[in-house]
Amino acid sequence: MEATPAFAGIDWSWHHHAVCIVDATGHRIEQATLAHSRAGLGKITALLSRHGVVRVGIERGDGPVVEHLLRDGFEVVVISARQVGSLRARYGSAGNKDDRFDAFVLADALRTDAGRWAIVHPDGEDTVALRMLVRARHDLINHRIAVHNQLLAVLQHHFPGAIGLFSQLDLPISLTFLRRFPSEAKAAWLSPSRMAHWLKANSYSGRHSAAELTAHLRDAVTGRTTGPAAEVGEVIVGTLVDLLSRLRSRQADLETRIKEALLAHPDGPIFQSLPRAGTVRAATLLAEIGDCRARFPDPQALAAAAGVAPSTRQSGKHRTVTYRRGCNKQLRAALIDWAQDTPRANAWAHYTYYRARHRGCRHPHAARILAQAWTRILWRCWHDHQPYNPDLHGQLNTLHQQAA
Repeated sequence: MEATPAFAGIDWSWHHHAVCIVDATGHRIEQATLAHSRAGLGKITALLSRHGVVRVGIERGDGPVVEHLLRDGFEVVVISARQVGSLRARYGSAGNKDDRFDAFVLADALRTDAGRWAIVHPDGEDTVALRMLVRARHDLINHRIAVHNQLLAVLQHHFPGAIGLFSQLDLPISLTFLRRFPSEAKAAWLSPSRMAHWLKANSYSGRHSAAELTAHLRDAVTGRTTGPAAEVGEVIVGTLVDLLSRLRSRQADLETRIKEALLAHPDGPIFQSLPRAGTVRAATLLAEIGDCRARFPDPQALAAAAGVAPSTRQSGKHRTVTYRRGCNKQLRAALIDWAQDTPRANAWAHYTYYRARHRGCRHPHAARILAQAWTRILWRCWHDHQPYNPDLHGQLNTLHQQAA
């Protein structure tokens, strides 16, 4: 006798997971709420195995629950939270949010519409490691910007002359200066000759002379020079300078590791061959796209996942084209950051971008248009396992011939 298929849905969180299993007719055969722990995840897989579940519906395609299910041999199907919200209307108009009910909606949607949802195909370990490095660097940069802004706010009251002395506040030369002269009172010791000696000792290679820098300090608004507030400001400046230096050092270490991982990755040459990709951009694109070709069966799927393809809605005579908000935000940021710089190095990209600008598109819109155009080329290189070759880029060669 053939076993009756069963379908499962999991509404997960960082504290507990609601599990629901339904049979082929949609009846609930078991429900449970289990803790987010090693024992809880083990109970989930044991429960699924007991009922012969093969596929599991879940709202997101990453995280420890998904990794645990994939390791134990289950197929994971992603049904986004937005889709679950729409599917609730099948079972009533109240629209209430409940974890156990959402788990049932996930399981029943998998039963009725199994072919509509994307099955999670895990990336390789080297791709996952590269993604962790890239995202850690991005988070570290955000921390560095926050500390930079905090230091800037302190200097505006405590030592205004240090602001604008060098081109950037968090450059090594700026941090070295603030470590040696953390207050206006200590910087008052600097004369043009002493400033020249200090600059030479610290290998300054900027465009401004010692006289210009001392004039900048002398002409700036006076900050706090004496009293307890001035002493505390000096301590805070020193603390923030040390923190910024540490963050810059750790960022450099991460970038070295990113370069090592990119060079060792089988798909590394594909992304490094793209114009203006460099190392970090190439690594970010690779990490966010992944290495599973089945995830994006065509260029349109990649463009939609990256949020660079517009969202078109049509009903009767009404047709609207809007900005696509549901997408992989990290992939969109990486793709647009790279694409908007390519007009400097690629004639076709320059033509595509400025054609959009001449049609009246603002820069963000034109950058998305260019990024969508690049996805067709990027997808082909990625699927064929071949680096980008300008000689095979038909429209680029046409532009070169026209220019000649």
